[in-house]
Amino acid sequence: MDEIKWLEIAINLPPEKMDEVSAKLIAAGMTGLVIEEEGEFQQFLEQNRQYWDYVDEELLEQMRGISRIKFYVTDDEDGHKQLAQYMEGIDCEYTAVSLTDNDWAYSWQKYYKPMTIGKRLYVVPEWEREKPVPEGRVPFYLNPGLTFGTGSHASTQLCLEGVEEHTKEGDLVLDLGCGSGILSIAALVLGAKEAIAVDIDPKAVDVAYENAALNGIGKDRYTVRAGNVITDRGLANELAQNRYPLVLANIVADVIIPLSQQVPKLLAESGIFLCSGIIDSRAHEVEEALERNGLKVTKKREKNGWVALEAVLAD
Repeated sequence: MDEIKWLEIAINLPPEKMDEVSAKLIAAGMTGLVIEEEGEFQQFLEQNRQYWDYVDEELLEQMRGISRIKFYVTDDEDGHKQLAQYMEGIDCEYTAVSLTDNDWAYSWQKYYKPMTIGKRLYVVPEWEREKPVPEGRVPFYLNPGLTFGTGSHASTQLCLEGVEEHTKEGDLVLDLGCGSGILSIAALVLGAKEAIAVDIDPKAVDVAYENAALNGIGKDRYTVRAGNVITDRGLANELAQNRYPLVLANIVADVIIPLSQQVPKLLAESGIFLCSGIIDSRAHEVEEALERNGLKVTKKREKNGWVALEAVLAD
């Protein structure tokens, strides 16, 4: 069977015309509309956080203030007739990009490229694993799924730099709010013996295990749990049966602040608590919470308005 070819139609327009143009397209028979606005884009990222860790800053900038309608027609005579019908009476310019059926399913992959992080890590999308790894770099393979962009989200990059610096051979690592598992799996790739990861979203469990498997890491070294460490006392007590040389939390300030009460029960005597996902304007609140709960901030990393903090048990 011949592969179906599609046209992706994109209409850029002022926000105030969005409802009018959408209504005309629907009235003309087009029901499969994709609406792109900055607010919805940001909401999508937040609601699907377990699938992504890398978002290109340029892509974020491109979406700023954008209103766009997309839809698809077949790239043949019938599709072109449909397009003319849909666009009749609409005075907005549009672009038409030809896609194969395969392109449509996987076009997002073009945004995700291998990245060097810190001095040793080399983050590689799974479909590019056959390409050579730079000398001196440790490959870390991911299938990012709903990942956008060619660069790293600043908060995750900051955290990965800390993971690289502090992971030691044979360590036991705890990842709180693990999402796709990128931080804890990176620690295992860098030499940690075992890692335990927790996330409130049950979907994160399968995603993290899948990413671990891409790196040859099985459940004998990696345990992923669904649960809320802050509200589930049983889970918190279970995790506290061990003391961890490295505890990770790439979440948000509003979660790190209450979480900091539990961290001293989890850290090994000389352990490092590495937290990120903190907007720079709220870093002082997190620092104060850490110090209030018996931790001493030893390092602060900053990038593109995001902050990562390192802390140890206070004397």
